[in-house]
Amino acid sequence: MTRIGWYGLGSMGLAMATNLQRHLATKNALNLVYSNRTMARGDPLKSLGATPESDFQKLVAQCGIIFTMVSNDSVLQHLVSSALSSGQSLRDKIFVDCSTVHPETVGLTVAKLKEKQASFLAAPVFGGNPIAVDGKLVFAIAGPQKASQVVKPLIQDVMGRKVIDCGEDATKSSLLKIAGNIVTVNMMEAVGEAQVFAEQTGLGTGPMEELIGEAFGPVAGGYSKRLTTGVYAPPLGSRPGFGVSLAIKDANHAMAMAKDHKVELPGLEVAQENMVAAREYAGECLDSSSMYGVLRQMAGLEFWNEKSRKGGS
Repeated sequence: MTRIGWYGLGSMGLAMATNLQRHLATKNALNLVYSNRTMARGDPLKSLGATPESDFQKLVAQCGIIFTMVSNDSVLQHLVSSALSSGQSLRDKIFVDCSTVHPETVGLTVAKLKEKQASFLAAPVFGGNPIAVDGKLVFAIAGPQKASQVVKPLIQDVMGRKVIDCGEDATKSSLLKIAGNIVTVNMMEAVGEAQVFAEQTGLGTGPMEELIGEAFGPVAGGYSKRLTTGVYAPPLGSRPGFGVSLAIKDANHAMAMAKDHKVELPGLEVAQENMVAAREYAGECLDSSSMYGVLRQMAGLEFWNEKSRKGGS
């Protein structure tokens, strides 16, 4: 039986790894081996039977399939370099990255691992933490078909409700993720604008939220709830559902690629400017939907609503 490893236990990674460990337990398979910069984040996994391993190279040595869910390109590059420099054989191992990274990073990673006869699958996800907890994420997967067929049963109806197959070129799923983020960030901006409009005109956020959920679907409705419940600016020291700096990084990837291909993204530019302004005003402990606070300020309201924290950075 192939042992499975996992690195990266942020709000998304922990939820995904938890569902995977539960699945392995039901199949009487070998328990998940997990690692993270802060190992204590894995305590819930340990309570479910997963095995902690603080040394990533040792995790790779034990496992045939290694999932990563990390914050940015440089972390992924560091992990892959660590595996490559370990001196151990990587032959026939499958690395599966669920992060949002630039297609160039994916291409370079594929080439490096191929030299060691290992496979790389890019498998970025769509959906926030609540959807990850429910195992209902959408995965975009690309890479060698043989490796994809091995990994898909660990995703479908375990961590995700849908797997979109983007073919053999691993950069294509990374590209789809970046394109999807254009929709995501623009939708957050639109929902924020609509809710500020509703509040200032006296319509109220309640009817607006009901309409958004019913007319535009549960994803848009979920974004509205991030605003009205104050999640856009959670208490200091907490973990935002999806941090504003990660969303800014993703938007930067999209805008850099758009520039290279002479594509204009005016809506994304506005949303990104508002996310940057939110971070400058209220610090890192903000959700990706925190452009709402800046939209409130533009309308003469406080950055904070009655459900959010009231200040600090």
